[in-house]
Amino acid sequence: VQLVESGGGLVQPGGSLRLSCAASGFTFRNFYMGWVRQAPGKGLEWLATISSAGSVTSHADSVKGRFTISRDNAKNTVYLQMNSLKSEDTALYYCAKGSGVGTSRGQGTQVTVSS
Repeated sequence: VQLVESGGGLVQPGGSLRLSCAASGFTFRNFYMGWVRQAPGKGLEWLATISSAGSVTSHADSVKGRFTISRDNAKNTVYLQMNSLKSEDTALYYCAKGSGVGTSRGQGTQVTVSS
């Protein structure tokens, strides 16, 4: 299993970013996928999960209405569109294979929200 996240960076409060996660080493279309994050000094926080076909999504209350998970099974890629970013969204973001915090995660991509 290999999961490679990209798209992080420095953004001002209120800004947007789209994270991508390229998956390989398993049959991507058969698995739920998700996103989690870890802020400095804190534990893993589940953010969102998407079903294998992409027809069902679930988002944590902390990001609902601001973040949207999606996937492209033809490209073996899962995305996280993040809008209206806040300073408290600063964290290392990981994609996860499976539901919840997942059974495998990538190396993460850093998102920093600061003016």
